[in-house]
Amino acid sequence: MRFIGSVIEKLQRHPKRIVFPEGTEPRVLQAARQYYSLRLGVPILLGDRSAIKDAAERLNVSLEGIRIINPAESEDLDNFAHRFERLRRSKGIKPEEARDAMTKVNYYGAMMVAMHQADGLVSGTNEISGSVLRPLFQIIKVAPKRTTASSCMIMEVEDTRFGSDGVVFMADCGVIPDPDVDQLSDIAVATAELARQLSGVRPRVALLSFSTKGSATHPSVGKVQAAAALAEKKAKDKMLEADFDGELQLDAAVIPDIAQRKLPDSPVAGRANVLVFPDLNSGNIGSKLVQHFARANAYGQILLGLDRPAADVSRGSSAHDILGVAAIIGVQSIAYSKLYPESGKELPGDEY
Repeated sequence: MRFIGSVIEKLQRHPKRIVFPEGTEPRVLQAARQYYSLRLGVPILLGDRSAIKDAAERLNVSLEGIRIINPAESEDLDNFAHRFERLRRSKGIKPEEARDAMTKVNYYGAMMVAMHQADGLVSGTNEISGSVLRPLFQIIKVAPKRTTASSCMIMEVEDTRFGSDGVVFMADCGVIPDPDVDQLSDIAVATAELARQLSGVRPRVALLSFSTKGSATHPSVGKVQAAAALAEKKAKDKMLEADFDGELQLDAAVIPDIAQRKLPDSPVAGRANVLVFPDLNSGNIGSKLVQHFARANAYGQILLGLDRPAADVSRGSSAHDILGVAAIIGVQSIAYSKLYPESGKELPGDEY
């Protein structure tokens, strides 16, 4: 709670509106109640109003201060459908198909965020990732001057020797199956930017591999080496103060004694607070190992590189996890223009 407590304090000074498309889910209802009770802003639940009220009554959860919208009965449905049809016109979508899509909660929620009717979106407790990501990529899309959308898990472990006071940022754990060199460098820089914003410390980014500085030879090792060099260049171009190193094995990245033997002069080795995995298999498996074996507080997936803040949470998330993610998304939205300077200025075009 050390990390998420500081996030909550920041958001209490700048409350934000977060839309939760899964309005009848008990964990979401409990998280929304806490979100309002902690004075973090206005939670917005999507779904059938009667069903949401019935679910809240069964849980004895008050809906005071919580906004409820049924997309199928919303006064914005026609406008949202028209805008979605315009976005997807090049894909051959028909007006009635656009309207049908906008009655679906994840599509409606994504359009709310795109139209600045909400400051961020949190979904995924009852949905596979594709059901959450598809509407976001079709409506919100990648931020201007960005080419890569990815995701980040934020882990808070009890042992404060790891990361920054026990907080470690891990990416990409949920979006790109096999990133190329350019994508991997983008992931490293975007995660470093988020770490800087949320924790306020200098990001020390380790690009991970099964090899440390040439101890093994393989095309995947070369990819990580090239991505580390490119990430360092991109960070300098952005004037982001961060350290990058790779390829590094995990123990060399986080254990000081091992780092001292292998890489005594590295600014990252043994002190990494950002871990970048070479592919989605290792990222997803590694993050879940830490979450369950170390009983870490896990917050994610925080989506990176999108034009507006959003998160795709795990179906195994607790109400506490969902609240933490919502708080992180809220804090992201406070200074989103600094992370993505030209984001959110207008509804994205129909280039997809």
